[in-house]
Amino acid sequence: MISRDDITVWAAAGESETLEFKRSTGQRREAARTLCAMLNHRGGRVLFGVETDGRVVGQQVSERTIDEVAQEIREIEPPVFPSIDRVEIGGGREVIVVSVAAGHSQPYAFRGQAWRRVGRTNQPMSRDEYNRVLIERLHADSRWEIEPADGWSVADLDEEEIRRTLEEGIRIGRVGEPGTREPEAILRGLGLMEKGALLRAAVVLFGRADRLLPGYTQCLLRVARFKGTEKGEFLDNRRFFGHAFELLRQAERFLLEHMPIAGRFEPDRMVRIDEPAYSPLAFREAVANAICHREYTSGGSSIGVAIYDDRLEVTSSGTLHFGITPQSLFEPHESRPWNPLIASVFYRRGIIETWGQGTLKMAAWAEEVGVPKPEILEIPGAVVVRFPRKVTAETTGNEHGLGTKSGPSRDQVGPKSGLREEQTAVLELARSPRSLPELLTSAGRTNRTKFREQIVRPLLEAGLLEMTIPDKPRSSRQKYRTTPAGLNRIEREPR
Repeated sequence: MISRDDITVWAAAGESETLEFKRSTGQRREAARTLCAMLNHRGGRVLFGVETDGRVVGQQVSERTIDEVAQEIREIEPPVFPSIDRVEIGGGREVIVVSVAAGHSQPYAFRGQAWRRVGRTNQPMSRDEYNRVLIERLHADSRWEIEPADGWSVADLDEEEIRRTLEEGIRIGRVGEPGTREPEAILRGLGLMEKGALLRAAVVLFGRADRLLPGYTQCLLRVARFKGTEKGEFLDNRRFFGHAFELLRQAERFLLEHMPIAGRFEPDRMVRIDEPAYSPLAFREAVANAICHREYTSGGSSIGVAIYDDRLEVTSSGTLHFGITPQSLFEPHESRPWNPLIASVFYRRGIIETWGQGTLKMAAWAEEVGVPKPEILEIPGAVVVRFPRKVTAETTGNEHGLGTKSGPSRDQVGPKSGLREEQTAVLELARSPRSLPELLTSAGRTNRTKFREQIVRPLLEAGLLEMTIPDKPRSSRQKYRTTPAGLNRIEREPR
């Protein structure tokens, strides 16, 4: 029961996205519009008899007054049945409180127009937004993933992966022991079969690659390493068709092949410290989220992994749903996967959590390894998780720290294409200790600073070259010699 004290507290708090004041029921049309907007958002209350500045004035209320309010609310479609309370405030005057919860049949429209609540205002909902909300409402009962996979049988699935999923789920305590290892029984236990027929989710999760085409072209992972910071020249470009677990593994392998890892040494420590440019755990979470939340209805949809000189991006077809925004994903939020059946199997396998913690963990994992927090962007037809590259004095563009911050990428000087020619020549020459001027002359260079920064320093940071007087780096007697690791490197360097 709403009391007079409640009215006082609400009036003092002021209007918000869930609370609006109307001086009298003469404003019932505007109030019904607000209730429509609140139904399409988080619900809320409208108080008749309260000024916009929070002064409680009340009004005389009769049964006809309540009927007039109810009649206006009946203009909202689909039909709603809010609670209407009368609260006496003295002097024969009352405040009418009309309350609604977030609607279960969104989108709602008042007199043919759908409205949405934005702060303390009501904004007309666009046709595209109306259609999106309508699709979200119908999604629970007509999702792509729960439709029958026509023409598919258990024999078309990766039975080893099915058993592996069960064993891992049992090991971590998210699946009970079923007493059988028969693939069909496991699939039934995971909810991937209905009336003896496989569901499309089963194909996405376990479909053999040789059976996916041409019917399931959306089971696609595109990976690329671009030269520079824009889509242009490819340094590596591949496509993989496969079930969800295989695509996750391929994405992780691609990252490990191309992820820059800076190497550095600290005083009095003989072991090199490797620092990855990105968090592998955060990347894995981003790809897993893409698999669970992406749009599968279009045969042309996919997941993309793109590595640039300055960032890593994971792109998935579709959009954010259920009112989730990129900003809210890095705040405590409810977990509402677009493909809950696929997500439930990933949860049982131990790959994801179900409590809306994935994006929060991505940020935490990035912080743990000292790399920038990821960003989430919505672009037309897709959602992008962007990992900015860590920029430090030691970040050099490849897994051995070769090159400079603005120099060649790992693909240019990494293990596939080898050291730069000048770096190899320096290591060859420094088999016997050499001074910097000797190395400079032998390399045919004239700019001492650029030579030290572009050629010598990266080799030092990679542990391939060392100073003979490490405690006096600027000594005129300083010489450089190739380390055992450097000798090993040039021995296996492509000729």
